[in-house]
Amino acid sequence: ARRDGFVMGEGAGVLVLEAADHARARGARVFGRIVGYGASNDAFHITQPDEDGRGAAQAMRAALRDADASVADVGYINAHGTGTPINDRVETRAVHALFNGGAPPVSSTKSAIGHLLGAAGAVEAIATLEALRRGVLPPTLNLTEPDPECDLDYVPEGPREAPGLELALSNSFAFGGQNACLALARG
Repeated sequence: ARRDGFVMGEGAGVLVLEAADHARARGARVFGRIVGYGASNDAFHITQPDEDGRGAAQAMRAALRDADASVADVGYINAHGTGTPINDRVETRAVHALFNGGAPPVSSTKSAIGHLLGAAGAVEAIATLEALRRGVLPPTLNLTEPDPECDLDYVPEGPREAPGLELALSNSFAFGGQNACLALARG
C-alpha cells in the first residue's frame, strides 16, 4: 500500500434536522433521515485509536441498535477513512468485527475533500445522504494499491451504482478515542 498520510481540507456543511411530522405538514423536501446514533470512547490514547477497533465497532453497533436495524440492512458505509495506516487498519478491524465477513461496500469522502476536522462529520453525512438519495456510492479516490490488511469491499476511483440502497452508516472517529456513527436512511 502506498500512502502519504492524510490531506487537510477546508469546508463546512449544514444539516437541518426537523421532526418528520413537521416536515410533512409544511411540504418540505426530505433528503433523508437520521434513524440511529451510536457513540463510544476507546479510552486508550489521546491521538491513536485502540488497535483492536472495539470502540469503533461499539459505536456502529449502537447506531444499528438505535435504528432497530441489523447488519444485513446496511448497504453502504461512509468510512472515517483518513488514509493513515493505523486508522485504516483499525476501522477495517471494526467493520469485520461487526459484520463478521459480510460487510457492505465502503468508501471515504476524505479522499476527495481532505479531512475537514470539525466539519468532517457533517459533510460526510451529507455525502452519505446523497448516496442514499441517488442510489450511487461515492468513490475512494486514488485507491490504487490497497493495504493488504484493509480487505473490505472498497469503492475505488469511480462511483458505483447501488439501486435499492435504503440504510447506510457514516463513521466519525476522532482524537481522544471518540467514536460516533450515524445510521442514515432514505427520505
